[in-house]
Amino acid sequence: MSLSLRDQLLKAGLVNQKQVKQVTKEQKKQKRLEHKGQVEVDDTQQRLAKEAMAEKAKRDQELNRQQQEKAEQKARTAQVKQLIEVSRLPKLNTEDYYNFVDDKKVKRLSVNALMRSKLSSGSLAIVHHGGGYEVIPREAALKIQERDPKRIVLLNTQVEEPDADDPYAAYQIPDDLMW
Repeated sequence: MSLSLRDQLLKAGLVNQKQVKQVTKEQKKQKRLEHKGQVEVDDTQQRLAKEAMAEKAKRDQELNRQQQEKAEQKARTAQVKQLIEVSRLPKLNTEDYYNFVDDKKVKRLSVNALMRSKLSSGSLAIVHHGGGYEVIPREAALKIQERDPKRIVLLNTQVEEPDADDPYAAYQIPDDLMW
């Protein structure tokens, strides 16, 4: 059976019985005073442990927030993809093209006359999708714009219809006036 440190020191002759009793008496007195609350307990270890726990909780909270942001971004991307795939118009193979600017480059899409007029008036929009472009209705484009505005390539503003009681409706305003 292994001996305690006190017994080992006694056996080796490094301490005598009187010193052992004195140390034991001091330890009991210290415990009794701690129990009564008369002696300040060295709580640096406890304080350091609490600080470490608080720091770990803060790190965990930040990590959870980052993971939640990633999950929300992934969900928004999935929603945008689904919106585009559900509402996109079929691609056409015509000789009539609609030209638009994307990232300082002129791109073009095959369209018919109706699509061209709706794109110009803002009823249709062009969005990035899968390395290409898709034509979608304005309502879907507005929903996509809320979630990921970078996906919208072209969304013209809708032109308001002139008032029916406009007194100058019969007069055309020339756009080629030179002043």
